[in-house]
Amino acid sequence: MQGAVLYGPRDVRIEQRNEPTIVKPTDAIIRMAATCICGSDLWPYRGIARVDQPTPFGHEYCGVVEEIGSAVAKVKPGQFVVGSFFASDNTCPICKAGYQTSCVHRELVGGAQAGRLRVPLADGTLVATPGMPPDDLVPSLLAASDVLGTGWFAADAANVKHGKTVVVVGDGAVGLLGVLSAKQMGAGRIIAMSRHEARQKLAREFGATDIVTERGDEGVARVKELTEGLGAESVLECVGTQESMSQAIRSARPGGYVSYVGVPHGVQLDGTGLFFSHVHLHGGPAPVRRYLPQLIELIWNRKIAPGKVFDLTLPLAQVAEGYRAMDERRAIKTLLRP
Repeated sequence: MQGAVLYGPRDVRIEQRNEPTIVKPTDAIIRMAATCICGSDLWPYRGIARVDQPTPFGHEYCGVVEEIGSAVAKVKPGQFVVGSFFASDNTCPICKAGYQTSCVHRELVGGAQAGRLRVPLADGTLVATPGMPPDDLVPSLLAASDVLGTGWFAADAANVKHGKTVVVVGDGAVGLLGVLSAKQMGAGRIIAMSRHEARQKLAREFGATDIVTERGDEGVARVKELTEGLGAESVLECVGTQESMSQAIRSARPGGYVSYVGVPHGVQLDGTGLFFSHVHLHGGPAPVRRYLPQLIELIWNRKIAPGKVFDLTLPLAQVAEGYRAMDERRAIKTLLRP
């Protein structure tokens, strides 16, 4: 089968890879309906996160189950399924507490930018849709496997409540779906921080009430101006840089909540500043599996359309162009069709 392999900075290639096989009795093999490129994939693509050897890439997926291991009981061949980027048993104490990405048996699901994929711990990881979805729902179901689940976790972890004010730092797919999630949770005011016209437009479509283009001290000052000098009750940090984390914490009011779901690179916290900020911090790798049943139901009933974050669709064979388009911010998120 064809699959994407990252060799080094800005060197991603489409190659013939071996078809996946059942390795453990808890595995399932799925035929991909669609896959995509994640903003977190850009860290190694840009050389910021090191890749020491050619590495199959991709961790977002949905498709049809083709084969299951002997211990798989809940997932059946022929079902359309969505899963998370970390496989989990969904039965350990950590999973039961809702943090499946820290499952005691977790395994990273990688190599999803391909025609087929082996998913470990299939019974705990995969969630079936009510039936075979129409093609126009596939992008939204694919979004649920990571960026929607991550945006939803960002809003949940930031304690978004009905009628409250939310700030979203980051206008990538996760930030935009953080806006959508905050809207679904009843936020009264959603301030999206963005300088990109197309992303601002989608943020407003998803529920943003205000757009702030400033950054750093000026961005914080603008948020304070919009919130009577207090800051927001909830702030979603969806980037992972020092600047974005600092801006998020400083945009929250005392007693407010800051979630952080952007993979951090070079982020350090000022202990004294954090101490006197009186903010709650909660984040990490999003436990997407916790939310999948709810998100699939919302998508299936057409209550939300997170697939709108895919503004570029390419055949898998053109994966290198998909990476370039996102790297150059010509695309918010690239969907790949095997």
